[in-house]
Amino acid sequence: MLLEYLPIVVLIVLATGLAGLVVLIGTFFGPRRPTSRKSMPYESGMRPIGPGTRRMPVRFYLVAVLFILFDIEIVFFLPWAVVYKKLGWFGLVEMLIFILILLVGYVYAWKKGALEWE
Repeated sequence: MLLEYLPIVVLIVLATGLAGLVVLIGTFFGPRRPTSRKSMPYESGMRPIGPGTRRMPVRFYLVAVLFILFDIEIVFFLPWAVVYKKLGWFGLVEMLIFILILLVGYVYAWKKGALEWE
């Protein structure tokens, strides 16, 4: 049974080895001529204003996590739709409960203002 996974393991090992080899070749044989101008952050040809790193608002991360959360939960609709006829009423009620739980979470996030973008 594990023999079936051998081609995948070989592919992962070869890809990792090739990636490491390319990085090492670039490190050892690539040109290294650092200057102060090359070390400056690039801002579309304009002089940078302020520090190179800025704090991101927490709201950005909250919206991103909510998007991923609801996006992943929506993926569960496809397997249900494929076997919908086999499941009958039980499958329909089960999916309605799942949708209700998603809806409660969505309304909670909406009421808390997590989906507001300023």
